[in-house]
Amino acid sequence: MANQTEVTEFILLGLSNDPQIQIFLFLVFLVVYLITLLANMVIVLVIRTDPQLHTPMYFFLSHLSFVDICYSSAIVPNMLVHFLAEQKNISVNSCIAQMFFIFLPAVTEVYILSAMAYDRYAAICHPLRYMHTMSKGICFQLVSGAWAIGFIDALINTVFALKLHFCGPNQINHFSCELPSVLRLSCTETLTNQVMLFTSAVILGSSSFLFTLISYIHIISTILRIRSAEGRRKAFSTCSSHLIVFGLLYLTGFFQYTKPNSVSSVVLDEIFSIQYSILTPMLNPIIYSLKNKEMKTAIGKMLGKFSFLK
Repeated sequence: MANQTEVTEFILLGLSNDPQIQIFLFLVFLVVYLITLLANMVIVLVIRTDPQLHTPMYFFLSHLSFVDICYSSAIVPNMLVHFLAEQKNISVNSCIAQMFFIFLPAVTEVYILSAMAYDRYAAICHPLRYMHTMSKGICFQLVSGAWAIGFIDALINTVFALKLHFCGPNQINHFSCELPSVLRLSCTETLTNQVMLFTSAVILGSSSFLFTLISYIHIISTILRIRSAEGRRKAFSTCSSHLIVFGLLYLTGFFQYTKPNSVSSVVLDEIFSIQYSILTPMLNPIIYSLKNKEMKTAIGKMLGKFSFLK
């Protein structure tokens, strides 16, 4: 360590080093980011302005959309700048700061989705007690708890990352400062970081998964006891969007942070990261809008007001 130079900057290699491909990727991800911002902002605005959507389910959905805006904004703007910049440098401190703001919304989103599963359980399995079970206070506590867990996990992992020293290669084979990619560049022991990352991913991932799984076991059991096919269809339709969104985020994100190094590859890491950190925040509001009649009606009413103003 004494004769090695301390690295103060990383170079994000990104998705390609071909200038023409970089311009194409810039345009693609710019469109994706703008759609993400617009779609999620519309969801938040519609839910806040339409009194009929002032229910626990849409309260959680509005927070999910806000988290998606934060998640995408932690990665894509910097990614777009690097597509056009000749020097794709980022300071070590800025990299670790980005790492924190990736962890925070990612973990928060997982637990908001678990809260949404509990909401569907309360609505379908105990409809008469639903408004009492999912009171404003309970909803606020669930969302606050999700943010608190996300903050604690992000803080622990980034504090341990701050203790690392970088003195060798400074090229990150990724488009953002995700912890697994950064750990590979450390010239000090990373076992503690790897154990902390794996442990937090397993504990937080498995707990949220089990919470959601238990909720859906009760939900499916209740739906199967409904006599009419139309009743079963209506009950399940309120859950289908949530299941799709949960699967999109959970399957790729959990595998990315728990897979062994032996199955790791640059291409695989980037594909998974694009899926759960860039495409999922864009797809979430689209899925909820297309598969939810109340949302489609509310968005139509809002667009009608804007067209009337013109």
